[in-house]
Amino acid sequence: MFARSIRILAAVVLALTLLPGFARAQADDPVWVQIEAQPSLAQAESSIRGYADRLQDVNGFALGGGWYAIALGPYSRDDANRVLQVLRREGAIPRDSYVAFTSSFRQQFWPRGTDLLNDTVATSPLDEAQPDTSAIDDAVATSPDVADAPPEPAPEPDETLSQARRGESLLTREERMQLQVALKWAGFYNAAIDGAFGRGTRGSMAEWQDRQGYDPTGVLTTRQRAELFRQYNAVLEGLDLRTVSDDTAGIRLLVPTGVMKFDRYEAPFAHFTPTGDIDARLILISQEGDQQALFGLYDIMQTLAIIPEDGPRERNRDGFTIVGENARLVSHTEVTLRNGRIKGWTLVWPSGDEERRTRLLGEMQKSFERIDGIVMPAAMGADSGQSIDLLAGLEIRKPILSRSGFYVDARGHAVTTAEAVQQCGRITLDSKTEAEVIATDEATGIAVLRPTSSIAPFGYARFATATPRLQSEVASAGYPYEGRLAAPTLNFGKLAELQGLAGETGVARLSLQSLAGDAGGPVMDASGAVIGMLKPVSAEGRQLPPDVTFAVDGQILVRVLGQAGVTPVAADTGPSPAPEGLTRIGMAMTVLVSCWE
Repeated sequence: MFARSIRILAAVVLALTLLPGFARAQADDPVWVQIEAQPSLAQAESSIRGYADRLQDVNGFALGGGWYAIALGPYSRDDANRVLQVLRREGAIPRDSYVAFTSSFRQQFWPRGTDLLNDTVATSPLDEAQPDTSAIDDAVATSPDVADAPPEPAPEPDETLSQARRGESLLTREERMQLQVALKWAGFYNAAIDGAFGRGTRGSMAEWQDRQGYDPTGVLTTRQRAELFRQYNAVLEGLDLRTVSDDTAGIRLLVPTGVMKFDRYEAPFAHFTPTGDIDARLILISQEGDQQALFGLYDIMQTLAIIPEDGPRERNRDGFTIVGENARLVSHTEVTLRNGRIKGWTLVWPSGDEERRTRLLGEMQKSFERIDGIVMPAAMGADSGQSIDLLAGLEIRKPILSRSGFYVDARGHAVTTAEAVQQCGRITLDSKTEAEVIATDEATGIAVLRPTSSIAPFGYARFATATPRLQSEVASAGYPYEGRLAAPTLNFGKLAELQGLAGETGVARLSLQSLAGDAGGPVMDASGAVIGMLKPVSAEGRQLPPDVTFAVDGQILVRVLGQAGVTPVAADTGPSPAPEGLTRIGMAMTVLVSCWE
């Protein structure tokens, strides 16, 4: 096909040179066939080499605003139209190629060392030496003199309505649909994306033309379509989208290299980290596995801090999609299983930048491609460092804080300290059952929780009915390290006083050491009956001995539970259990209460 296109183009050019009045670059009317525009110099240079291998008269120019054009020429207007028609028909150039004017272009970057904008006759890039002018190319992208350039001449006349209709008739259905997408993005079209140019599409085109200062014909010219797409793609400026082929991960994908760079491999992930002000991240996912491994990855991914819990998610037999969003970030994960290999990616983007994120996401989804390669744990040094809070270099989602609590009836109602559940987006019991606060007592710092789903705890509190004796043995149960240990820990001490240091009632002082995570846990007498709840460690600015701890009196707990509509259970009188029996009682009723963002 392309060999044929070269022959046809050569024939067209030869025939045109024999026509009277023909000049490939007439000084009074040079025009070009613009075939592409790229949002970065690197992308333009990559693309232009492919055209230069199979077409003649290929040139590259800066357009301004970070865009770069690939154009054929220069030609006279009539000759350019013939070249455009032949090459579009043969599929050698994109269907949305169009005739462009010299006034549209700024500095020339291809062929290197050529400046056709200031020459009256084009010279063949094949006959010229190509010195290394990378420094000049960089200046084209960032030249400070562009803003101070003299005003450009007025653009030459655009296509007539008849020419615009002919150009539009060459658009494929996909190109028509993309035009509707761009109009919808611009706020001028709100109907179905179907590629049919009916009254609604025509009306939106006319409205867009009128807003841009064009004659509202309802038929976009080639130049107007290009302008609409330039506006549509402007949101991606600065992202420097480039196709990255990661041979280790076996993934090819468009990556916004302007805001992130490759950092490291930690199986099964390849990490791309932010390079500037935009806190954007990309994780390439690559591992061997079957459907069971895929489903396991689906569960594991949802424990990561980069994937908030809110958002839609879907899993099927050979892949899954997870969207997580909160006030700080939005993440999108797509993973598929093919031929024993699990591959995909996660894009993490700041919240509040939805338009750019959505456009970027669409481009990345279209570009994703599997290639040979897999991230192997041994090769990537997976055992070089381990952390309980990390999974392959990614932080596992953790609660804001965790405290202890204990069940008070068979339906799973629980009590904890009020500080544990203040300003929580979500509360969980043992990290899996969600709960809600049904009552708080600010004076005593008690919070009563109710599980949002039916549960059956292994045990629950029985409250002592008699006043405990001073200096009697007591035990507390809790999660001193806020859940790092899988089970609660029992701690033993004595009841030192039935009041606070300043004589406060409803509180007991214990001779017992505790940590922050123990707060909210039950305090039991030797029989296992609950006589109170541990208060948060706080000396209000005073330095107290480490074994001074306070507890809310058990009868206060009974009163608050009754006011919340929960019926507490009284303890039976009987012999005290053996130490291991007391441990079982405490562990059965104690629960980890976690506050999540």
